[in-house]
Amino acid sequence: MTATMPMKRFLLSMALGAAACTAFAQRPASPAAAIAQTAMTIWKDSFALEGDKTAKWRYDQGVVLKGIEGLWKATGDARYFQYIQKSMDFYVGEDGSIRGYRPDEYNIDHVNNGRMLLLLYNVTGKEKYRKAAQLLRKQLETHPRTTEGSFWHKKIYTSQVWLDGLYMGQPFYAEYAFLFHEDTVFADIARQFSAVERHTRDPKTGLLYHGWDESREQAWADKQTGRSANAWGRAMGWYGMALVDVLDHFPANHPGRDSIVRILNRFAFAVSAAQDKKSGLWFDVMNVPAAPKNYLEASASSMFVYALAKGVRKGYLPAAFFAVAKKGYDGILAMFVKTEGGQANLHGTVSVSGLGGKPYRDGSVAYYLGEPVIVNDPKGMGAFIQAANEMEMAATRTVGKGKTVLLDNFFNAETRKDASGADAPYHYVWNEQDNGGFSMLGGIFERYGVQQKTLGVAPSATTLKGDVYIIVDPDTEKETAHPHLIQPEHIQAIYDWVRGGGVLWLLGNDTGNVEFTHFNQLAARFGVQFNKDSRGRVTGNQFEMGTLAIPAGNEVFPTTKKVYIKEWASQALSGAARLVLADSGAVVVSITKVGKGAVFAVGDPWFYNEYVDGRKLPAGLENYKAAEDLVRWSISQSKKGRGK
Repeated sequence: MTATMPMKRFLLSMALGAAACTAFAQRPASPAAAIAQTAMTIWKDSFALEGDKTAKWRYDQGVVLKGIEGLWKATGDARYFQYIQKSMDFYVGEDGSIRGYRPDEYNIDHVNNGRMLLLLYNVTGKEKYRKAAQLLRKQLETHPRTTEGSFWHKKIYTSQVWLDGLYMGQPFYAEYAFLFHEDTVFADIARQFSAVERHTRDPKTGLLYHGWDESREQAWADKQTGRSANAWGRAMGWYGMALVDVLDHFPANHPGRDSIVRILNRFAFAVSAAQDKKSGLWFDVMNVPAAPKNYLEASASSMFVYALAKGVRKGYLPAAFFAVAKKGYDGILAMFVKTEGGQANLHGTVSVSGLGGKPYRDGSVAYYLGEPVIVNDPKGMGAFIQAANEMEMAATRTVGKGKTVLLDNFFNAETRKDASGADAPYHYVWNEQDNGGFSMLGGIFERYGVQQKTLGVAPSATTLKGDVYIIVDPDTEKETAHPHLIQPEHIQAIYDWVRGGGVLWLLGNDTGNVEFTHFNQLAARFGVQFNKDSRGRVTGNQFEMGTLAIPAGNEVFPTTKKVYIKEWASQALSGAARLVLADSGAVVVSITKVGKGAVFAVGDPWFYNEYVDGRKLPAGLENYKAAEDLVRWSISQSKKGRGK
């Protein structure tokens, strides 16, 4: 993308601040976890707000849960996942029905929680979550649209599109389409984002106005343009969050992807220009910051921080925008996050703002500034947790910046039918979220700034373009009809790559579950032989049978004290191979230094989701922490490209 001259001047003016942000340090206590704990305390079992007679299926809950999902993935703490599941199970029946949900209302807000249903389906495989998500998808099939195809905000709001609705519907729409291979959906999504920007964007400031009425019948709508009169902060925040979230699921080569990235860049420039220079925050009504009684608002500020920080992390936005996010985040912590009575509270969120309805909301400045500002509003809390997750991730991403981890999908190339019935890779792959996947491990690499890629071809001097290479559980004929076996030319290419500074992970398996003969030929080049045995046998859930203590000062696992591993193959070591972890005299983990590089070996896949995501293991078993330690060690050992 070619920057405009105003954008170039803006980026130049921010360059110094962006450079300073690389030293951003993580705070001792996690603000994300603190506000999440407050939310989990307020809404223990269901989601009822003040004035509700019963708990309702509300989009607000999905905003909070999305933040808590991020915390689960960043910690491996099962309490977060359990809270998400319990929250959704309050509404979702075994038949996939959703309590209180009426598709005939055609309320786009009701679609947002579908993202949590897809998470639960991907992780647990339970059909009730898939069926419930299908209900929401069916709503979108017949949801009323404008003549050019944008979803109405609600059936009762004829011909109206609000910025809010892009967040409520589009990320779910994109994720569902990705999961079930509805490829035509992505063009629809891109068209809707483009249409909304075209109708609501102020060409002078770049700010987007809250709503657009195609019919021009609403009193709040300009009779010429159809748009509302003011740029409400949270509406723009919803739009920005929607932009970065739909991009998570867009095919890399889809033309609509570039369109959305360009919209995001225009959005980021406008938001940055509107930032209050003193506090780093944003006003409730953005187009009139000096209006009497206008105020700095927490939810919009959190949303902008999230959108900008994530946009930079994903490479959609220039790095200079992180300085804007950092200043905004510091302002939120200073003004809005307060510890009171032993609890972290979020102040400064406007409770609600809309257009039309009864009583009528006319979209005037006086209307917006007349709505109540409250403490611990779920929309603000959820947006803050998501923003804080991004900023806390930024503190560690410099550790492995510029490095790449390659996950083998050549020697391990199992497939199964995915959710749509198509053949897809599975078992120790990055995007697999169920027990056998490596999605949590991939998330750890991402938090440390390491890019994840999959190597689906044979390793060679040409294809081994990475810093860490993971070979896990090479296939036997019972797993793949015609497995790719490790050959001498592969071994030589891998050896040369390690000697040049690469870090190789050899993750085996116990006897009967791995192709030992050729795998051991590779391992032998590094002084390792996996024995054809199965150690650490565990009966049922007697986890103590598979528990290993890690001595203090361990060079690979310096912060981990206790881990769980079962049914692993022991090792015989020779040459430069060294013991890292043993059990009853048998080698569990070894490392070998070769030239500039290193090899890590264990006779088990070990770091797959089942034993890392916290859902199965009792508290006190630190497999997630061990995976973090190993990622940090691998980054420190990688010397690819250095000293040449």
